[in-house]
Amino acid sequence: MFEFNVESFPFKKYSNKQLASIPLTLLLVSILVLGGWYLATGLPVNPGIEFTGGTEITLISDGGTDPIYSTFDWPIDSIRPIATQTNAYIVTFQSSTVQPEQLELASNNAGFEVLAVQSTSPSFGAESQTLALLGIMMAFIGMAIVVFFLFRKLIPSVAVVLSALGDILIPLAIMNLLGIQLSLGTVAALLMLIGYSVDSDILLTNHILKRKGNFYESTYNAMRTGLTMTFTSLSAITVMTISSFLFGVDLLTSIGVVLIFGLLVDLLNTYLLNFSLLRWYIEGQQ
Repeated sequence: MFEFNVESFPFKKYSNKQLASIPLTLLLVSILVLGGWYLATGLPVNPGIEFTGGTEITLISDGGTDPIYSTFDWPIDSIRPIATQTNAYIVTFQSSTVQPEQLELASNNAGFEVLAVQSTSPSFGAESQTLALLGIMMAFIGMAIVVFFLFRKLIPSVAVVLSALGDILIPLAIMNLLGIQLSLGTVAALLMLIGYSVDSDILLTNHILKRKGNFYESTYNAMRTGLTMTFTSLSAITVMTISSFLFGVDLLTSIGVVLIFGLLVDLLNTYLLNFSLLRWYIEGQQ
């Protein structure tokens, strides 16, 4: 069975500031990206059709995408091919003035075969967006309360919460840079990242604070378990993401990409940021 040689990690070679500077720099850059996105668009992330409202029509176009662009008079937000069906496309309109009946009529007149039409009202989309953001906030706040109750020490608790915050904000910034929209699926991925983050951070903190033995021995013991769990999850999610991409399942592909980047970021936040704060705290107690 494969085992990680965690003792080779050169923690002793670097100071706490050096270790924490990498994840903190990523967090700062992410905040700047999200802030710039907010100033440019009015929102920190690009919302999907579930949150803005709009209409999606699935059709078959034997001539590719060019006839689709020339058929509709309304601005097209995106055209996504369906890998499992030849010449099939999902055309998305986020304008609230587009009616499903108009799209279907224009498609039939252009000779397209319409497979499905689905619409989301702007009011329902706005309500869904509010509930989704509220869900993320409540999950984060609930996590922070549990962490403070579990350890009852300020610095270790702040270290866990700060790491979890980075696990959310950095993937959000990456979503913007990769053009991944905030959807119900990616919201679920972000909620999963909160769980992953708390799991690895609590494992590390618990080993260091509540188990007897050398500080670095406790760290390495926690790392063996934590790295095994993380890389096992990464392997499974990577396979899912590649399969979803090949079969044209955009939702699962987006979820997988967010989780992959989120888990990689969690490694940095847990074993650089959280570790350095815990080492600084332990050194101050001696």
